[in-house]
Amino acid sequence: MTTNSNPKSKPMLFGSLAPWDEGDLPAPPPFSVRNLFRTIGPGAILLAGSIGGGEWLIGPTITVKYGMNILWIATVAIALQLLFNLEAIRYTLYTGEPILVGIMRLRPGSRFWAGGYIFATISQLGVPALAAGCASVLFASFAGHLAGEGDATMLNYLTYAVIVFTICILLSGKTIERMLEYFSWIMIAFIFSFLIIVNVLFVPLDHWMKTLTGFFQFGSLPADVDVLLLAAFAATAGSGGVGNLVITNWYRDKGFGMGGKVGAITSAFSHSEMQLSSVGKVFPITEDNLRNWNSWWKYVSADQIWLWGVGCLVGMFLNVNLATAVIPDNTNMDHMAAGAFQARYMAEHLWSGFWWLALLNGFWVLMSTHLSNTDVLIRTVTDIVWVASPRLRERRRMNISRLYYAFLAIATVWGLFAVNWGHAISLFKILGAVAGPVLAIAAVQILIVNTSLLPKELRPPLWRRCALALCAICYGCLSAALLWDLFLAKN
Repeated sequence: MTTNSNPKSKPMLFGSLAPWDEGDLPAPPPFSVRNLFRTIGPGAILLAGSIGGGEWLIGPTITVKYGMNILWIATVAIALQLLFNLEAIRYTLYTGEPILVGIMRLRPGSRFWAGGYIFATISQLGVPALAAGCASVLFASFAGHLAGEGDATMLNYLTYAVIVFTICILLSGKTIERMLEYFSWIMIAFIFSFLIIVNVLFVPLDHWMKTLTGFFQFGSLPADVDVLLLAAFAATAGSGGVGNLVITNWYRDKGFGMGGKVGAITSAFSHSEMQLSSVGKVFPITEDNLRNWNSWWKYVSADQIWLWGVGCLVGMFLNVNLATAVIPDNTNMDHMAAGAFQARYMAEHLWSGFWWLALLNGFWVLMSTHLSNTDVLIRTVTDIVWVASPRLRERRRMNISRLYYAFLAIATVWGLFAVNWGHAISLFKILGAVAGPVLAIAAVQILIVNTSLLPKELRPPLWRRCALALCAICYGCLSAALLWDLFLAKN
């Protein structure tokens, strides 16, 4: 049984982009525990990028300042972003294109949305603030004290070393996605193992219950809340704007769904002849293809719900539970204060070696986010430019990997100058200010894409459409409140 799903027969191909090719949907590996761990992975990259911002920096900062009752914001934010991610991935499973390409197919056209999302990406992630945070943690780990004014030169050298280390990771492996996934699993394993052990050793059971309760005290907000900090918390409790969109690029490169038919961004030293098509492929609606679709969706759900969604909640809980147990209320949490207080407390109360271990954990937390953010920045700009510019694709010897590394070189030179332009907390506030509008606007666009470009059999059910609308409303209202707060501050 086949229904009419020829994309060329539908009034959907806006944005001056080429129509899709067509082919059958590849079958995923049979669903089993072994194949599950071999197949999932993009959620690990996204989780590694999430844990350094919302969980390690913003979560402890806002709870130390305002108390546990504000943690319900994280519960709502992660739930909304989870559904946002799943609906973005829906488009990629069907077409093999990242969701940003689907958005570029909407009116008023590809160039308009390409320019808008490149601007948003650079605004959100253009300054690699966490590289400097990694350097500060490394210095404190081995020097035995926090860096002072006389340590600026050494901090600069360490910052440059972190940036070079990041480049080395992005240069290696067969595909960039695969190498990111490999390092993400290692960092997640270390970070969560450390956090579980120190929470069990240092935090009383009654404090665990107090923290857990805070995730479900819906509606409670302090009267004097810092709206900019609140916006950053609501964004980075999940992945924060552009990162939620780029998850679909990793699914494509991993070969999920029709992503297996369009190629991937290979690494610089890969000998693979794999090329990335600028146009996706879709499949006809047949019984076999629908069966394969449902199987792919099981892997996507496991990757997003159980790995990313639950991982974000557990990561937030463990970081906040430890921070609020050892850090005095109303402590100034700029830069790396959370990790420094935790390390000092554990070193004084149990074993001096915990100073080194706690700060090493802090390094991997920040490094995982810096690595993910670097790829998100370069990958977003690369994919958008590759799709939007036929002239660039037609240049001799040009391929998307060369374009990726050209942008990486530019961003690296820029980052060497811009990396010390602010503390991690202040720069993450900027991230939250940009991420809110991105989530609000993109949620509406994903809703339009999935209800107009996809066949009826693959479109989201009503409750998921309502969830996207709710996501747009929540982040839209938060962005409006932030603008109003900034307007009042200036007047």
